[in-house]
Amino acid sequence: MIYRLVALLALTALVVGVVLLSGPAREGSAVVVSGPTHDPGYSAVKARLVQTGTDGQPLYTLDAATIQQLPNNGLVELEQVQLGFRDASGNQWTARAAHGELAQNSGVVQLSGDVHVFGLLPGTNDPAQIISEHLAYDTNTQIVSTRDPVTLVMSGRELNATGLTASLKERHLRLESAVHGTYRP
Repeated sequence: MIYRLVALLALTALVVGVVLLSGPAREGSAVVVSGPTHDPGYSAVKARLVQTGTDGQPLYTLDAATIQQLPNNGLVELEQVQLGFRDASGNQWTARAAHGELAQNSGVVQLSGDVHVFGLLPGTNDPAQIISEHLAYDTNTQIVSTRDPVTLVMSGRELNATGLTASLKERHLRLESAVHGTYRP
């Protein structure tokens, strides 16, 4: 009889052990996940990016209300952007736009949404303004360009065109097509 009771207890312990060991994992168990981790990039509010040249002087500055890096796309998105840069003569230029985009390792800042560029024309003290809905600034070549309708305001006079290329290094500006306005120096 005692053998039956010991056998029954051993069988019960075996069943309880199998149920406990084969049941679902407890909350305290660690789960190992393998694979690449997601890089969320960086984001900032009221931020400033400064790109410096080999001499340590700023090539350009980017101020934005918000900056969001999208590492999977290779882009940095900007909101309420102000871009500051100097031309070959050392004159300061400022571009303002609602939105901006900077492709990593490209050096090209794409601006969109009510873009206004202000600066002094090289060799003069005359202010100039470029107005467009979209505009690009290549920080490597110092070329401002757009294919969209653009307004150029110089010395109080307006020229309207479609497309503009301005090389700040070479002090050369070209309106592409559909130029309207008169300018008499």
